[in-house]
Amino acid sequence: MRLGRIASPDGVAFVSIEGEDGTETAREIAEHPFGTPTFTGRQWPLADVRLLAPILASKVVCMGKNYAAHAAEMGSAPPESPVIFIKPNTSIIGPGLPIQLPPSASEVHHEGELAIVIGRPCKDVPASRAVENILGYTIGNDVSARDHQRADGQWTRAKGHDTFCPLGPWIVTDLDPSDLAIRTEVNGQVRQSSRTSLLLHDVGAIVEWVSAVMTLLPGDVILTGTPEGVGPIVDGDTVSVTIEGIGTLSNPVVRKAK
Repeated sequence: MRLGRIASPDGVAFVSIEGEDGTETAREIAEHPFGTPTFTGRQWPLADVRLLAPILASKVVCMGKNYAAHAAEMGSAPPESPVIFIKPNTSIIGPGLPIQLPPSASEVHHEGELAIVIGRPCKDVPASRAVENILGYTIGNDVSARDHQRADGQWTRAKGHDTFCPLGPWIVTDLDPSDLAIRTEVNGQVRQSSRTSLLLHDVGAIVEWVSAVMTLLPGDVILTGTPEGVGPIVDGDTVSVTIEGIGTLSNPVVRKAK
């Protein structure tokens, strides 16, 4: 199942996206998409509505340096244990909305990533039972201001700006995340190309590690880490992250006015 959020003439709704390319229908879900969704009976051609970020997260937990080649390009060895940090939920935007470059940042990078969406409240989840607590998977872009990162010596400001967490275009619930192709393009040129099989800590290990630290709530998002090839984005660019079995998340880049 593909789950999304839309803005239609009738308001904002969770939907199940059904059908093939070009003829998809957004079928309205009553209340929320967790558990077994029920439907209102209303539906719209997907082309007639606007896709929003597919979930409202209470928090976005991110994995740092979870691909060996990315750790190397950042000048460090892969960490033995997972390294996590949090992006505020105010950084989330949906597909098609602009990534806004802050006036104070001069070096902003893209980071395409597989995103886990949590489906139920959970704590201290063993890796072997992680799938029971996952609603599905979407695409994320952990946009990062490298100059802020270097200046601060930590990651909160660098990764926490409004619009620095594009998510979408939807959540896929029936997906095996163990070996998916992941690619990031800027203006049609490939910057990142890898596979999720190269994650140092896989989805089960990630959920176990994060849930040992904090309670995860329905809709929470975990970004699993980015492969090598991160690089700058500037005003006028378009960033597109594609993950096999999910689709493509595209966002334009604009310079935010002072």
